[in-house]
Amino acid sequence: MFWSALPGAISLGLIWGLMAIGVFITYKVLDFADLTVDGSICTGGAVCAVLMASGVNAWAAIIVAIIAGALAGLVTGIFHTLMGIPAILSGILTQLILWSVNLKIMGQANQVVDSRGSYVIVSQLEAGWAILIMFGFLAVIIGGLYWFFGTEIGSGIRATGNNPNMSRAQGINVSLNKIIGLMISNALVALAGALLAQYQGFADINMGRGAIVIGLAAVIIGEAIVTRISRNFAVQLSGVILGGIIYYIVYQFVIWLNLDTEYLKMFSAIVVAIFLAIPYWKKRYFGKFAKKRPPAGGGSASAQPDPVPGSDEEAGSSAEPVKAAGGAEGGDHV
Repeated sequence: MFWSALPGAISLGLIWGLMAIGVFITYKVLDFADLTVDGSICTGGAVCAVLMASGVNAWAAIIVAIIAGALAGLVTGIFHTLMGIPAILSGILTQLILWSVNLKIMGQANQVVDSRGSYVIVSQLEAGWAILIMFGFLAVIIGGLYWFFGTEIGSGIRATGNNPNMSRAQGINVSLNKIIGLMISNALVALAGALLAQYQGFADINMGRGAIVIGLAAVIIGEAIVTRISRNFAVQLSGVILGGIIYYIVYQFVIWLNLDTEYLKMFSAIVVAIFLAIPYWKKRYFGKFAKKRPPAGGGSASAQPDPVPGSDEEAGSSAEPVKAAGGAEGGDHV
């Protein structure tokens, strides 16, 4: 049963991994704790489901869903930048607004997508094709994001998240960059919601509940896996996708154990807590084992190999005597 359900778990992991990329942009790149995603993923699913129920093409419905998600990010950005509301509270307020908006869009608590009678991009009835299509989607998205964050605007967004005060001093419009980052993030989240609605055959008002937890889990799991491989931005985004897949495989394994389904949310929280705690445990309890041992032959523990000529290490070692001499000769002068 577990192996037969594995393709479905992988396809869901890819869809939620796409959502996690949106979380990665705000959480890691922009350094913004955005809780809008719990509402914007439902907005994307609701818009897509209603449009497809009205006979709109699946691709056109996805484009409109992306725009709706970007508008949700815009609202959060306005709350934070123009109204001075803290980041977390801005996301919560937008999330509350989107609850009413999503209900109004669907006209009810859920909306069915006829995956049998109409064309859908991904469907759980064909999980294998869904996996291939999602890999294609994600390859294009990762390539596009890799290019964008290398441009002047993208570099400005990354600088804003890294050090907003220094970015502001360099003439970067920090507020505008935050808004752009939030719009891109929630547009990707809404895209994931639209694909999820097509995949499962319906959109539900509660489909986004706990989405931020799944997104953070995928980000943390992926970071733990790919950090030692490469710091390349595209590799980090790929790691987020891998984290989403691993999360849903673990989730499927819990279901395979025939545990009470009422405990699924609890197990999800425990899994996320464990992965979040791993970096701390490694530093707190296993960090001492990573300390350098004294060199063989009785040499000093502080002995270091000769620096490479022209390297930063050599420059630093040669600058230290000058600094020390300056401090000795004129340390009392202003």
